[in-house]
Amino acid sequence: MDNGILIGGAPGGQVFLNPRYANRHGLVAGATGTGKTVTLQCLAEGFSDLGVPVFLADIKGDMSGVSQPGKPHPKVDERVQKIGMQHYHQRGYPVAYWDLFGKKGTPVRSTISEMGPQLISRMLDLNETQESVITLVFEFADDEGMLLVDLKDLRTTLEYLGNNSKELGTGFGVSRASVNAILRRLLMLEREGGDQFFGEPALQLQDFMRTGLDGRGIINILAADTLIMNPRVYSTFLLWLLSELFEDLPELGDPEQPVLVFFFDEAHLLFRDTPRALLEKIEQVVRLIRSKGVGIYFISQSPGDIPDSVLAQLGNRVQHALRAYTPKEQKAVKVAAQSFRTNPDLDTVTAITELGVGEALVSTLQDKGVPAPVQRVLVRPPCSRMGEATPAERQAVLARDLNQQRYVTPVDPRSAHEILLERTAARQKQAQEAELAERAAGKPGSRSSNRQSAGEAFLKSVARAAGSSLGRKLFRGILGSLLKS
Repeated sequence: MDNGILIGGAPGGQVFLNPRYANRHGLVAGATGTGKTVTLQCLAEGFSDLGVPVFLADIKGDMSGVSQPGKPHPKVDERVQKIGMQHYHQRGYPVAYWDLFGKKGTPVRSTISEMGPQLISRMLDLNETQESVITLVFEFADDEGMLLVDLKDLRTTLEYLGNNSKELGTGFGVSRASVNAILRRLLMLEREGGDQFFGEPALQLQDFMRTGLDGRGIINILAADTLIMNPRVYSTFLLWLLSELFEDLPELGDPEQPVLVFFFDEAHLLFRDTPRALLEKIEQVVRLIRSKGVGIYFISQSPGDIPDSVLAQLGNRVQHALRAYTPKEQKAVKVAAQSFRTNPDLDTVTAITELGVGEALVSTLQDKGVPAPVQRVLVRPPCSRMGEATPAERQAVLARDLNQQRYVTPVDPRSAHEILLERTAARQKQAQEAELAERAAGKPGSRSSNRQSAGEAFLKSVARAAGSSLGRKLFRGILGSLLKS
């Protein structure tokens, strides 16, 4: 196949992934240390060679070396010969480094407004009552025409609703206890670096969908070695990216090749403790986004990590070795074997437990979208380096990246935080002037009170928060149509 992506060699010849059906999604599974990362690297290279941009999260930091050419090695030469690769040569690939924390790549930001109440609630692990409070915050901001950009905006609006519930009416009445519980969650998120996630300038997804000067697709690598320490934030962020792509991209039908391929590593985190309503939305996005020309490839240890309703939509399968020492592991092997189209010449259940490092069982979609019978494949070696890029190599890539210049400097626009502070200060000033006028007129009953007014309490609570590490910014626009329906 001249226009295919070479996966490796099998007894019957070389095995390719047909780009015509690459947007039918896929799965790369296998136990730790069996070669999933190398397979991911080979697929990313193959899509890049076709001019297709790629997005992937680098969990362990060992994908960053894709920007550099691979190193000659006798074992690489041996595998190239076994597979029969006639045009193999080692080279680096066009790469863009990204990092939500801005340390190992271009900063990635979203706004609170773009993420939406459901994903904010999922990120903060809120209960239903607390989620309803977050929803009221968004409704209030919309009614008042205020932007919710960063954590300051969210926190200040929460404080404002909590201190002014009576004045705002029953529609915006919130429990002070719920407000305080959410504020504690915000503090925890900020201490984990969340203040760097939300803000401006916010990520434009078109900046993920670029090609290099040589026509190869850019491989966008998100540094996730720190992010993965908070699995809920990690999975929520990637879910936002998927939903934004789903909302923003036009319908294409079935293109000859994808416009973007999205690799979701540690995919089981997306489905862990996910409410049924949100899971249905994820299933909907996976089902419909292929018509936008986007292919999603889940990477996990076992097919059993993926819900059946999602697994059924993954047409291209690469299964590395699984271990079967316990009854649970033996069941996982059977589930993995049953997910393939059977091959009468191959005992799939036995083969899964016998695969060596760099071997995999592979079934891809053939003409008319029919799955090919499963084959035992020796995965090809990558052309780029297997392992990390050095800090100097990473900085050299960033220095050439226009996105680094575009996103590196944060911007703090006038939004809900500033507006509500001004509004509360104006109300307090009016009250003080009215009290002074009454005293000057000799009217009784205007003695000062030791109790704080709602405005004073609000200003003091916001001042305390602004003086702490909370007064900065979080992450950029997420969810979109995924949660609008």
